[in-house]
Amino acid sequence: MSSKLKFFLLAILFIFISLQYGWLARKHVANFSTTVTKKYLTITQGFDEFIKEHLKQKRTIRKLKERNSILEQSAILSVAFASKLNDLLEASGKAPYDPKLELVQAISYANLGNHYRVWLDFEDFDHEKIYGLVYGGYSAGIAISEGGKPLALLQGDPKSIFSVNIGEGDIPGVAMGNGETIHVKYIPLWMEPKIGDEVVTSGKDTIFFPGVPVGKVVEIVLEESYQSVVVRPYASVKAPIYLYAIK
Repeated sequence: MSSKLKFFLLAILFIFISLQYGWLARKHVANFSTTVTKKYLTITQGFDEFIKEHLKQKRTIRKLKERNSILEQSAILSVAFASKLNDLLEASGKAPYDPKLELVQAISYANLGNHYRVWLDFEDFDHEKIYGLVYGGYSAGIAISEGGKPLALLQGDPKSIFSVNIGEGDIPGVAMGNGETIHVKYIPLWMEPKIGDEVVTSGKDTIFFPGVPVGKVVEIVLEESYQSVVVRPYASVKAPIYLYAIK
């Protein structure tokens, strides 16, 4: 058989095999390519998520360190301020100022459908006292005795009552819960509270110590013999787990 004829037959055989089995080879190549692509995308996506999570954690750690530094400075200044205050009180013959806080736990709602009354687990509770409650650094309501047991009246409750000061002029008033807001009543008519004024506890009722942030004034209401303001509270305490009681 001549070499030309052999080459011609081999060419025909190659074309025949390509037509019959080429699709199978292309299929395997395509499947392999798809698998590799998927694996690459999965690894790349996972790596991107790892990098993002790592950067997020670094930002969180940095913020926590900054906050811790601020809190540490505040604690040092508070100790210095308390020491100076007690020196002044001692010089005037008064008892040292030494407020204490106790962590208390909410057990259950006192009434179904009322999220502003909560039974407390309060170890050193004195049923003859009224306690101020703090949540997240803000006023949260008061704790009273109900049948000899500690009951939290969160500051949305109308019987959650304590004295406050309004604005830079320390305008006096009495805060009462009103659902999502707080109403501060019995403000003298000649005083001038303003929208945006900050409201803080006054400490005059011995329930809270002075200066605990309560909220900001959002509305002023004129009454017949006095005026009142509506306050948007800083704290949202419908379902607290732990609060601090001022002792």
